[in-house]
Amino acid sequence: MSSLDIDLKDPGLYERGMPHEAFARLRRERPVHWNPETDGAGFWALTRYEDIVEVSKRPDLFSSAHENGGHRIFNENEVSVAQSGESLVGVPFISLDPPRHQQYRTTIVPGLTSARLAEMEARIRARTSDLLDAVPLGEPVDLVQALAAPLPLLTLAELLGLDAEMWRPLYHWTNAFVGEDDPEFRKDPAEMAKVMGEFVGWCQALYESRRAKPTADIASMLANAVVEGEPMSFGDFLGNMILVLVGGNETTRNSISHTVVSLAAHPDQWDRLRATPDAMKTAVREMVRHATPVMHMRRTATADTEIAGQAIGKGDKVVLWYASGNRDETAFDAPDRFDLFRGDIRHIGFGTGQHVCVGSRLAEMQLRIAFQVLAERVRAFELLATPRRFRSNFINGLKDVQVRLDPA
Repeated sequence: MSSLDIDLKDPGLYERGMPHEAFARLRRERPVHWNPETDGAGFWALTRYEDIVEVSKRPDLFSSAHENGGHRIFNENEVSVAQSGESLVGVPFISLDPPRHQQYRTTIVPGLTSARLAEMEARIRARTSDLLDAVPLGEPVDLVQALAAPLPLLTLAELLGLDAEMWRPLYHWTNAFVGEDDPEFRKDPAEMAKVMGEFVGWCQALYESRRAKPTADIASMLANAVVEGEPMSFGDFLGNMILVLVGGNETTRNSISHTVVSLAAHPDQWDRLRATPDAMKTAVREMVRHATPVMHMRRTATADTEIAGQAIGKGDKVVLWYASGNRDETAFDAPDRFDLFRGDIRHIGFGTGQHVCVGSRLAEMQLRIAFQVLAERVRAFELLATPRRFRSNFINGLKDVQVRLDPA
């Protein structure tokens, strides 16, 4: 099978590594590529930056709505958002079109304002320091467990008004939500039903407590949201809690993990960044671009149209491959190069258009703080083993990063 016939839906493909060479050939020769499915009608794969951005700006023509299939390759209106068979799970706002998408989105914006983020910065820095205090410098450590996973989940716990120790069950639950194709995260249907039962029960108690006594946290904002005169149902609260947990965790976690792997391979970049700390603000954008933790999002055409000269039929699935767009030669110079000094680049690691990640500034802040604290303590990263990758066509995840941190 040639790289032009690659099945981009196959989760096993990404377990072996990101297929950057295949994406590059598709960008050159077939940028709007028809990908058949063994269990579906097939989809159009968009691999160029320009086309991805253009489609993302047209929610009227390219829908994310649940009733049209939602934001994943599989049809959400046929399969549960969590793929668990749990009928209680409602529609997250990522699977809504304007104007309802924006109305739901604005319910949590007060929890993510610039003023709120500035107020949180010192606590995020303190948590980062506490986590790294427990890391023995000069000895082997899994940086996913030591830093990359707990840091964003501890931040989420604060945003949701939870005790800090809740990060551990949140970690377990989010792995199950994103790991629908990974047997390590979803061992069998009975285990997934048990996980969902735990999560639903916890969410029910949280929903009821925040409805009864709302506070200034995001869980309260969601539980008490009113859109078009209707209060948020428990099912939609549940769906949006899954979205908040996955969105608030996976991007930051995997950007940290992939960046440490890249820094081990490119120690000159770390030396230079430590010597010029002012570059950290824009360096975090390269970290997200190069890692691209969320590989794709899906849209559905609401009318016959065309993309880059290719006819697209009403009802066709269109999958936006961020992992390819962020390596597009027409958008980035030497795109495969890991270069923390590119400056103020416009990557699509957080999406773009109406659905750009609402927590992108928080993710960037956590990355900046994490690597600022690491720069104070760590002279170099030594990778001790090849990281194990998620079996997923959606999350570009690393299960572990076994490293040695050489003390500064």
